[in-house]
Amino acid sequence: MGPVEHSTPIAQALAEIGPRLRRLRAERGISLSALAEATGISKSTLSRLESGQRRPSLELLLPISQAHQVPLDELVGAPEVGDPRVRLKARRVNGNMVLPLTRQPGPLQTYKMVLPATRVTPEPCTHEGYEWLYVLSGRLRLVLSGHDLVLGPGEVAEFDTRLPHWFGSAGDGPVEVLSLFGRQGERMHVRARPRGRGAADAAG
Repeated sequence: MGPVEHSTPIAQALAEIGPRLRRLRAERGISLSALAEATGISKSTLSRLESGQRRPSLELLLPISQAHQVPLDELVGAPEVGDPRVRLKARRVNGNMVLPLTRQPGPLQTYKMVLPATRVTPEPCTHEGYEWLYVLSGRLRLVLSGHDLVLGPGEVAEFDTRLPHWFGSAGDGPVEVLSLFGRQGERMHVRARPRGRGAADAAG
């Protein structure tokens, strides 16, 4: 892969991810070997990410953000696009704080959600679509079509939202999750997985 052109805000943001990853690792005093062990990503891939020789992807950045305990949006530093007066703002939906991370309509929408510690009573619902959840912090309780699961940081669940489902706090504090919601039949396509069991494994 050739050098990244810096002519667009998106290209510039992509070029800045590598140095940001290296700086973050240095600030925490973590070696490449330790980060590789924590994320399941090889040392060579991590090194290429930091040097800008490897293009960042969601499958690589999610485990790194979890290992550093840094929100994905801060790790990426996505550029402002479109009208600079428009800002993505968090809103309260059914008592949850929801921040849309996708700026335009499309088949796949991404949200960061903060579920309060008081959201503990299951109220299953159904609707068209497919959802993929990644727990950033806290303990998430997922009630799904007769299953009752508790997921911790770094764990993932994906499910057809036509099945009765509900998710909230496991009762010991608020929960931060990354949610990718797609139309019916949309699935997450994981092109690369760490060897053995890792953050890319789906729960449930």
